[in-house]
Amino acid sequence: MSEKVQVGNIVEGKVLRIKPFGAIVSLGEKVQGLVHISQVANTFVQDINDHVSVGDIVKVKVLSVDEASNKISLSMREALPAPPKSKPHYEKNFRSKENKSNYENRTIRPSDDYFKPQTTSSDFEDKMKDWLKQSNERQAGLNKRANKRS
Repeated sequence: MSEKVQVGNIVEGKVLRIKPFGAIVSLGEKVQGLVHISQVANTFVQDINDHVSVGDIVKVKVLSVDEASNKISLSMREALPAPPKSKPHYEKNFRSKENKSNYENRTIRPSDDYFKPQTTSSDFEDKMKDWLKQSNERQAGLNKRANKRS
């Protein structure tokens, strides 16, 4: 293969063919490589035709060269300039503790109510008695209706 084609180099090539799985790029005389569809852009590529066309001159980075099978793996994505770094999405909408108006004044957390015992044992017994009474009344009503139908 050509000395020009070394792993890590960024070279220019011409798009020869487009397939559903990627683009075949010519790097010189009798030297071709494949840019897989996942290596075309920094975003998801549904249709490669939206990004490249036959005859386009593109910059590609050589990812791998397999001398035995005469295959070259290329990447347009890695040849692109680095995208600007932005804050991660989970940091964008949060205010710092210093900016919260009454952060220091908060003494009770919402979770405190959740973990606080809801009833005492005597309350529980009273509730069980009420439930049993209501359950027996409902069952008696159902039995009464069933007897009327038969």
